[in-house]
Amino acid sequence: MTSPKTYQTLSVEINNKVAHIILNRPDELNSMNVDFWHEFPSVIHDINNQSAARAIVISSTGKHFSAGMDLAVFSANNNTDNIELGRKHEQLRRLVLKLQDCFSVLESVRMPVLMAIQGGCIGGAVDMVTAADCRYCTSDAFFSIEETKLGMTADVGTLQRLPKLISIGLVKELAYTGRRMPAAEAKQAGLVNQVFDDHASMLTAVIAIAEEIASRSPLAVAGCKEMINYARDHSVADSLNYMSVWQSGMFQPQNDMMEIFKAKAQNRAPEFEELTQIDPLKIF
Repeated sequence: MTSPKTYQTLSVEINNKVAHIILNRPDELNSMNVDFWHEFPSVIHDINNQSAARAIVISSTGKHFSAGMDLAVFSANNNTDNIELGRKHEQLRRLVLKLQDCFSVLESVRMPVLMAIQGGCIGGAVDMVTAADCRYCTSDAFFSIEETKLGMTADVGTLQRLPKLISIGLVKELAYTGRRMPAAEAKQAGLVNQVFDDHASMLTAVIAIAEEIASRSPLAVAGCKEMINYARDHSVADSLNYMSVWQSGMFQPQNDMMEIFKAKAQNRAPEFEELTQIDPLKIF
């Protein structure tokens, strides 16, 4: 990215057009504290707006991927005793929507997001990984919708996205009971693409997949992501219609397709133009 930043809860490395975001609070089980909720969407937006990478890998440090929401987040928003009840509840609704947006950004960014998960993926961490494009985990990984154990309903995306990934009956069982779903079951259910023996081999493989994605036309890959996510949420007829509109504008065979043909003829890797940068403050 144009100006390296220092973060309290994560670090960012960009190599070979792959951005690697690493959660780095292992002593706190990478729980999602107040800083995380500010930093995480900010770095994702920066990568997207600056076209700094063509794929994003999110991994973690320590024994567990993430223990989910840090309880300090709840206490940070408890100073509402003097607020009228209706306004207090309206404020809480806006807080929930803001937290949801922190993970919805993984769907809205133009490049694919791959999750590399070790150990526990708990509570809010399940909200996060279900918003990604692909998930990979180690054999010791487990997934747990912990919220019912705390007397609440998961509210940041798990209950909306997980039924699109695995059977709804299994989602209900996991949500109602809060039990741990181990890696082998997650693979069988379709939640994760692959299971690896250890953290190192998983990272090597996931980075390699991300680099392969990054070697493709970034416009073509962005189109795939847009179309697949749209098809998930719309009818086949609507999705086909949207595909025709997208293709009529975005498909320019004289550019990326011709570059692929030239590269093959010249026995070299194709070179694609990056997606344009986004300045959210500029209208024109």
